Amino acid sequence: MRRIGSMLPFAFSAVLMTAVGTSAQKIVVEVRRQFKEIKGLMEGKAKPEYGKCVDIVTQAAIRNMIIPAIIAIITPLAVGLLLGIEALGGLLIGVILSGLMMALFMSNTGAAWDNAKKFIEKGHFGGKGKEAHKAAVVGDTVGDPFKDTAGPALNALIKVINTLSLVFVPLFVAYGLSLI
Repeated sequence: MRRIGSMLPFAFSAVLMTAVGTSAQKIVVEVRRQFKEIKGLMEGKAKPEYGKCVDIVTQAAIRNMIIPAIIAIITPLAVGLLLGIEALGGLLIGVILSGLMMALFMSNTGAAWDNAKKFIEKGHFGGKGKEAHKAAVVGDTVGDPFKDTAGPALNALIKVINTLSLVFVPLFVAYGLSLI
């Protein structure tokens, strides 16, 4: 069960990072549409339709949190009821240890990529427009969801799984199958 628990933060983070990518792509499509259809927008003479972008992001945020929420809620309930409290303990150990390490890694790595881009933009390694800057922009593009989305969200995953496990321990003891 520790293996399943250790895997959960990776699956959870993958879902979140995919959600950020798909949401960003929808915003890119909307911004391109506005530049194409709103005359004078490129010259600063017309106002963009901010509300449409806000709507896209809001709807995407709500829709894309369904699967991560299901992961965090269903997993401890299923393991506790189907495999028993010993298996649930292994799940919790795996989630806590790998989730903590992964959250620290993602938060720090994302910040490092962001700082590397800023460092290069100050003129180091050739500055803007050079290959180092292009690589740093790619790193920062990956780093932003690392440090702003997946890294901090792992704390919520750990808390939700542990809290649900504690709340439902009486149910698991009374009705858990304990197949292992």
